[in-house]
Amino acid sequence: MKREGIAVVVNPTKVDADKAGEVLREVARSAGAPEPTIVETTEDDPGFGQTRAAVDAGASVVCALGGDGTVRAVAQELVGTGVPLGLLPGGTGNLLARNLGGVLSSLEEAASVAFTGRDRRIDVGWLVVDPTPEQRRGIPQAATNVHSFTVMAGVGFDAQMMADAPEGLKGKVGWAAYVASGGKHLTDAPFSLDLTIDRGPVVTRKTRTVVVGNCGALTGGMVLLPDALIDDGLLDVATVSPESLTQWIGVAARVLANRDDGPALERGNGRDITVSVDPPQLCEVDGDVLTEATTLRFVVQPSALAVRVGP
Repeated sequence: MKREGIAVVVNPTKVDADKAGEVLREVARSAGAPEPTIVETTEDDPGFGQTRAAVDAGASVVCALGGDGTVRAVAQELVGTGVPLGLLPGGTGNLLARNLGGVLSSLEEAASVAFTGRDRRIDVGWLVVDPTPEQRRGIPQAATNVHSFTVMAGVGFDAQMMADAPEGLKGKVGWAAYVASGGKHLTDAPFSLDLTIDRGPVVTRKTRTVVVGNCGALTGGMVLLPDALIDDGLLDVATVSPESLTQWIGVAARVLANRDDGPALERGNGRDITVSVDPPQLCEVDGDVLTEATTLRFVVQPSALAVRVGP
């Protein structure tokens, strides 16, 4: 199939689709690109079905305009298709664009890159929630318990922080909303963790959160996983295990200063990571809160997604 045309998947709860459409059409005209087709997400479908329809219709690029959840939905459906993902800023974090050195605020500039830029291949992470025996090896097939992530996935405190950040507050104060919600959970009880990387020895400890990343940068200049590269064929993992508010402050200072591991913060990497927790913990992928789980498998699919980037 000869692919041509541009599709833009818009989350109307984050962006005024009509106004954005006007801007995008003007950028396309100026760039000599096809007029983009604008399709909105719905409460029932945050972008998965819209992306599949765009690929089936022959789109040469599918852009995500919304929050990190919209980006994740579009990206998941583009894995393995060869159709590139265009990143248009519209949410709180814009974390994938941030990690790729992309445009974070100007819709016009981001659209120009998405419509005319070059393609870069990146890795994709997969989270399998409470995997079946068949799902414990290889790249998982599509299933209701299989979720992609391009940036980070988390268990415990990380997911609770995401779950409790009010949408209204996120729209007003951005990333600070997560800081406010995180404060509610600093004293949550730790949980038991069994961590296995690439089927190596099991590491057992008490912890408060586990974060697995395809890349390492967060907002505000924080780099939780300094060794993470988005195209190295590896996932990086951090376990955060503070026992007091003082240790929480120490972990935050260590991350902000980009320092090595220390008390309450340990990091590693691998291709296939299994986490078992007790009691069950809430989990999230790229900010999308999923469910509580006991066992989680994180696995990388190297060079699985094309993303439009600048020169």
